[in-house]
Amino acid sequence: MPPGMLLLDFIRYHQHLTGTKIGCNEGDCGACTVLIGSLVNNRLQYRSFTSCLTPLGNVHGKQVLTIEGINMEGLNPIQQAMYDESATQCGFCTPGFVMSLAGFCLSEAAPTTQQAVKAIDGNICRCTGYKSIERAAARVAGLMQDRGETAPAVFAAEQQILPAYFSNIKERLQTLQQSLNGEMTPAEDVRAHYVGGGTDVYVQKPEEMKQKAIRFLFDQPPLNGITRQGTRVVLGPAVTVTDLQESPVMQDCFPQLDEYIKLVSSTPIRNMATIGGNFINASPIGDFTIFFLALDATLVLSDGGHTRELPLRQLYKGYKQLAKTGEEYITQLWFEWPETAQHLFRFEKVSKRTHLDIASVNTALHIRMEGEVMAEVRLSAGGVGPVPMLLERTAAFLQGRWLSAALLQEALNIAQTEITPISDARGTEAYKRLLLNQLIKAHFISLFPQLSVAELFNL
Repeated sequence: MPPGMLLLDFIRYHQHLTGTKIGCNEGDCGACTVLIGSLVNNRLQYRSFTSCLTPLGNVHGKQVLTIEGINMEGLNPIQQAMYDESATQCGFCTPGFVMSLAGFCLSEAAPTTQQAVKAIDGNICRCTGYKSIERAAARVAGLMQDRGETAPAVFAAEQQILPAYFSNIKERLQTLQQSLNGEMTPAEDVRAHYVGGGTDVYVQKPEEMKQKAIRFLFDQPPLNGITRQGTRVVLGPAVTVTDLQESPVMQDCFPQLDEYIKLVSSTPIRNMATIGGNFINASPIGDFTIFFLALDATLVLSDGGHTRELPLRQLYKGYKQLAKTGEEYITQLWFEWPETAQHLFRFEKVSKRTHLDIASVNTALHIRMEGEVMAEVRLSAGGVGPVPMLLERTAAFLQGRWLSAALLQEALNIAQTEITPISDARGTEAYKRLLLNQLIKAHFISLFPQLSVAELFNL
């Protein structure tokens, strides 16, 4: 099979496992959800993936678990919970919900209803409504209450929540990895098409990608990892959004990281989408492009022979135009975060749906304070121009100043001169200008609670 083939097509048309459904083909509905099992630091880890956007090459050396793989004699307890709570009607979406809940049972997430519901945030039901599904999720969470320190897969097998074979999956994956030896090292053909998580390119051109020569960058150890090195935080470009969310380094820098990431897509897409892919996609509204622009991140690029550093702010030359050659790819990125400094940071986003949607406007603010003075200011914005933007004149105006409502109003006026939004499906030009103003105000109200809300919003 070509490694660029979609996992969904392989499952249905070559393995004839038709429980995994074809829905939106854009990673939005969750009908095609599968679980991918792998060893991470010799620990068994399962994550939900939308198979409609996953190339075969990204699951090499891993376990692919479909709905057929969790069937037991009669309904398993997850399926039984869905049945008992009348959480299924036409049934088309049901396999995806069941697989997401199975992923919850195989994860180390706290066995709470909140975490079970969070696990199904990438699944859509068009006919039943969600309260019955939430009740089923609560029942599933109850199944995991006594897990304690037992490995999730072992506990699920012992309690007959999932089939007995889960108790030795870890050993089977270890044997598989040993048999592969060096086969999982990515090819060094720099002429190949680079693919990270595939969450955008496989929406745009799935058939074309099927036959391309591809260098898979997803989940490759040299391109993974998040570390602190002196005053720098260093990340691999294959780090996923979920990796960011679970990183102790990132959590230490950004205490409200969970709040920001909740605004970005769904659990399966966050499990797949890579930071490097977000940058190279060059979308004017890439959420983590905006996030890292405010941090003044620097990229390390390689063409296979030579490396160079390029500030992220210099990567975008025009709409979907990058200051890099076709042979270059990101090998690393970093930003400065001295632990001794007083950092203030916020990320804000508005989209048609509160969660799981592409931004109409998004923005991030990073301030380094010296006492009461804003010593350094970086303000980024997306959806208000042809490229992800740093509002440099606005930041320069604020830098070195004490903050007041009057000063902020002047800064907002400057920001309006830096942007060139257009009217499109996500809003009119006037709406996007208003959104940016309101989101910048939200940044400062959150970070400086002494500001007068009434004065800022003319109440």
